[in-house]
Amino acid sequence: MMSKHILARLRPLTRPACRSSQPANYTTHEFHHKLQSRRYSDSPLPSPAAPAPTPPPSAKIYSKSSLNEAELKKFAAISETWWDAEGPFKPLHVMNPTRLAFIRSMLCRHFGKDPSCSRPFEGLKFVDVGCGGGILSEPLARMGAHVTGVDAVEKNIKIAQLHADLDPTTSSIDYLCTTAGICRTYVFTVKKNWWKSRGNLMLYLHLRCTPDCLHAIQVIEHVADPADFCKSLSALTESGGATLISTINRSMRAYATAIVVAEYVLRWLPAGTHDWSSFLTPEELVLILQRASISVQEMAGFVYNPLTGRWSLSDDIGVNFIAYGTKNHE
Repeated sequence: MMSKHILARLRPLTRPACRSSQPANYTTHEFHHKLQSRRYSDSPLPSPAAPAPTPPPSAKIYSKSSLNEAELKKFAAISETWWDAEGPFKPLHVMNPTRLAFIRSMLCRHFGKDPSCSRPFEGLKFVDVGCGGGILSEPLARMGAHVTGVDAVEKNIKIAQLHADLDPTTSSIDYLCTTAGICRTYVFTVKKNWWKSRGNLMLYLHLRCTPDCLHAIQVIEHVADPADFCKSLSALTESGGATLISTINRSMRAYATAIVVAEYVLRWLPAGTHDWSSFLTPEELVLILQRASISVQEMAGFVYNPLTGRWSLSDDIGVNFIAYGTKNHE
């Protein structure tokens, strides 16, 4: 786990973050993208308990997405290899047990669960944002969580559903071809006289209630606007809800290992999978989450041992790292 002195160094950040090597602010890319959404399950999409009041003429209804079209096409091209342990996603399969160890530890502590229990997440609702083929959704479902996997690539969702249906313990996973991006409908509340924003409307109606935890694992480096992406995650959670995000540090060491070595030398990933300028430093991620009303509680790094071929948790967040945070109380 992340040592306290590292987290203490990250928390008091006040300067605006930047995502490129040049000292510039984030560039906001707006995509007004209408994505065809589909639910892959036997039961129909539930309707809201009660219709929302008709907004007055001044109501503001708009859509905004953090989708990156180039990244979607990139992953759609290799979607059929998600469950090939020796294919392009081999690094994720190898890293999965270590990521799950961190997630299990943090969430058992957050929800007061017994980490030694075989199904510690029984009764909890998780949303796996950018679930891909479901390689993280499935083990979480086996730990007892009700998992909703969300991905913007329809081919990923089809692969994930087909694989989940092979095992009775994972066939209950709900997969949605949609996004967690901001698609807000402002609902007028007469009593409080304010406009309350919801996250992606389809996802909200499907869940019927806010999830206990949202996690976006190796996703944020592939979106067009990390700040809006984190705001959309925050909009879907209640105060005190848990959020987990893992990504790659924008460091020279990460460029050398995650791009040069992994993509061009060892050929673990297709060349061009990652764009170094899209990586985030831990300081930037903490600041972005703070602005989205999520406070980072713990952070840890993932370190690869080439001799054993395994990953382990570490205080070293210089390359791969994961952050666990909670939604601030309003």
